[in-house]
Amino acid sequence: MTDAKTNIDETVKSNDVVLFMKGTKDMPQCGFSSRVAGVLNYMGVAFKDVNVLADADIRQGIKDYSDWPTIPQLYVKGEFVGGCDIITEMTLSGELDTLFETSGVAYDKDAAEKIREANG
Repeated sequence: MTDAKTNIDETVKSNDVVLFMKGTKDMPQCGFSSRVAGVLNYMGVAFKDVNVLADADIRQGIKDYSDWPTIPQLYVKGEFVGGCDIITEMTLSGELDTLFETSGVAYDKDAAEKIREANG
């Protein structure tokens, strides 16, 4: 499990935005992962996707790493942000925009507004 923790730590710290998910950003394999990847893709955020279904040690390791029991898990600039419900709330409230702006992560502000309009 130490190798998984090291691998997770290096991935989180060496990428501005990382989504640990079931499946990939192009082919999510669960609804929650699909929702978060869809938001990031729609907003044009460059992110590293890690398919936890491909490695049981990573799948358990990420839960231990964040002390968060569910997947997907979003990290921005090395910090755990949250899972599907939190990312959905942050997207709709504009908090995700603020996080990206303060973290220097490029995203499409118009796309973020369209998400809020469609769900408002």
